[in-house]
Amino acid sequence: MSRVHVQARINGEETEFLCEPRQSLLEVLRDVLMLTGSKEGCNNGNCGACNVILDGRLVNSCLVLGVEAQGKDIQTIEGLATPDRLHPLQQQFLEHAALQCGICTPGFIVAAKALLDKNPHPTEPQVRHWLAGNLCRCTGYDKIVRAVLSAADAVRDGR
Repeated sequence: MSRVHVQARINGEETEFLCEPRQSLLEVLRDVLMLTGSKEGCNNGNCGACNVILDGRLVNSCLVLGVEAQGKDIQTIEGLATPDRLHPLQQQFLEHAALQCGICTPGFIVAAKALLDKNPHPTEPQVRHWLAGNLCRCTGYDKIVRAVLSAADAVRDGR
């Protein structure tokens, strides 16, 4: 099968890759670009483990074709931290023990980032509603919600 040349901005860096027309963005991120933070949970858009932010919109990367990334801006879990420090969401997930096995964690954090980008002052019901597309089989959701609310405070306070 012929491959397609795609140019995109991924985690702030101009990136070029070749992919087959049938390959999902998740496959491209993991298998071509070696950005393995996004996880394959269900591969049908139901679990949120593969969430990325595509042109400011939260999407399941398993449901987007890699060729659709042409000219787009993509943020993955790898793009949140800086070399000097974790993103407040990552830090709060650690401090609140809002993770166990780690499969769902990147998707929750990216989804929460998309929420805080749109609404820096979410209420608990808003966080729960926004994260409803993410499934966790280990931790339950209370610690995750508390971590997101705490991260919202940290972002607002500049911590």
